[in-house]
Amino acid sequence: MSFTTRLRYYRRILPAYLGAGRSQLTFWHETPAINPQATVAEFGPYYMLFREKADYAGHHDANGIPMLDYRGAIGLQYNPIAIAQWGLANNNIFCETKNDSRRANMIKAANWLVANLEQNPHGLWVWNHHFNWDYRDTLKAPWYSGLAQGQGISLLLRAYVQTQDEKYQQAADRAFVSLTKPIAEGGVLHEGPENNLWIEEYLVSPPTHILNGFIWALWGVFDYWLTHADTLSRNTFDRGIHSLLANLSRYDTGYWSLYEQSGTRLKMLASPFYHRLHIVQLRVMATLTGEPLFTEFADRWELYAKNRANRTRALVEKSIFKLVHY
Repeated sequence: MSFTTRLRYYRRILPAYLGAGRSQLTFWHETPAINPQATVAEFGPYYMLFREKADYAGHHDANGIPMLDYRGAIGLQYNPIAIAQWGLANNNIFCETKNDSRRANMIKAANWLVANLEQNPHGLWVWNHHFNWDYRDTLKAPWYSGLAQGQGISLLLRAYVQTQDEKYQQAADRAFVSLTKPIAEGGVLHEGPENNLWIEEYLVSPPTHILNGFIWALWGVFDYWLTHADTLSRNTFDRGIHSLLANLSRYDTGYWSLYEQSGTRLKMLASPFYHRLHIVQLRVMATLTGEPLFTEFADRWELYAKNRANRTRALVEKSIFKLVHY
């Protein structure tokens, strides 16, 4: 990063971590948890609870849609990933309690996704982030994400099941195309060696294969297959699972998990939050696929997290990485 970019980054991130009040981190950093109500046999409840996100106490617009406060020059913004997760969280509670206000929140989020689906320069339909974001280099607005595509689809398909309103199905169909196309053609896929297929959270070169974003996006592909039973979504999901299984060891440092495949001399370790998230995601993957390797790595990473020396080492090395590369 340039000096100007670094200065802008720290002016934004330090108040978010150290300042009073609510920032975007208030929304993201909940306690990750599996949803025990979610099963492959019944399409409805989402695979993670997102319980704290359902009751997000930060800013909402006049229509009740959550907005995240990024502080600094970015300020209040709509984030399509956060809106999808907020909708999925409320859907989970509705499936459990049949509370009409929770269903209404889910529908609000789904309607926002329908209204804000936009065509990118290649003509594919995506959810854009309309603010610049510093990730290695600056992602210039508008930018889109494989994570947003996957989670937006997961919510829209549930809205369709709940309402039978075709607009949700049509929007999900449009958004799904990006999950079948390489980045060079306006999609979010990166094809690597040995038939590896990655869904990229951030579209940067070289790709960084962010683990949590890839897994969440794959759940969107899985949901599309559950509701469509088509060959393309099944093949995309299977290739993604192949890539995960073949590369999980690359995310294992022997004492902690990596956030991404950074390609840098210093590796980007997961924060304590993302390490816990990885464990939950892998356990869900084990349920969805029946692959025992996901459980094996989840168990191993859970043991890492129970060791105080590992936690301290990971936090120190993560901080050093941020200072060097951000």
